[in-house]
Amino acid sequence: MTENRTPYPVRVDASLDAPSRALWLVKWLLLIPHLVVLVFLWVAFWVVGLIAFFAILFTGRYPRSLFDFNVGVLRWSWRVHYYGYGANGTDRYPPFTLAEAEYPAHLDVPYPERLSRGLIFVKWLLAIPHYLVLAVFVGGGLWLGTRGGTDDGWDNGWSAGGGLVGLLVFIAAVVLLFTGRYPQPLYDFVLGMDRWALRVAAYTALMTDRYPPFRLDLGGTDPGSVPADPVGPPPTGMPTAMPPTPAGPAR
Repeated sequence: MTENRTPYPVRVDASLDAPSRALWLVKWLLLIPHLVVLVFLWVAFWVVGLIAFFAILFTGRYPRSLFDFNVGVLRWSWRVHYYGYGANGTDRYPPFTLAEAEYPAHLDVPYPERLSRGLIFVKWLLAIPHYLVLAVFVGGGLWLGTRGGTDDGWDNGWSAGGGLVGLLVFIAAVVLLFTGRYPQPLYDFVLGMDRWALRVAAYTALMTDRYPPFRLDLGGTDPGSVPADPVGPPPTGMPTAMPPTPAGPAR
């Protein structure tokens, strides 16, 4: 019986895309152009987050263009992270774009029409229990980044990998090197930890008022991307109701 879980607004999906045995050995070099761009994108992310802080304070709304930009930065970072040492889930080189693209890793945050004015002052504080968990999952980079400000809370420390995620990805990469297979349980667990980190990042970046759940949604498919009660035609081969047979003439 499938467990029903309430979808979270931050949707993080990915699919394992047959990474090669040894490309991970040089991905650090291949990722240099992306890392250079991301330095500037994250500086802009912080500036945009500060502007959004005051916009929400006075209007209760996150300006749509600024919101789309910061979601794009998270999306770009997730692709780079997924390609590199945060998952090593694909050998397809990440595209240089903030927009959604045809790529094995996807991220989406629906635009909130209204946001709490008061929560913007305390989200970084409310997220402290998550920081403690994520300090184990992804290392100290995210912890230092999230506690460094109150208006966003994610920096390149997470993109660099580390913690339990980095260790498990390394183990999976060694197994991949010798066997040509990425262990599915490790992949599912790594994706669950990455998803947790991205949800907290979006929450502390003021993109949603929904508090992130304390749970590991394992695997590449985010529960938020699957309807809880799918509606569709009956499965093939299922009998359908027959119309009632009209009664014959009375005798």
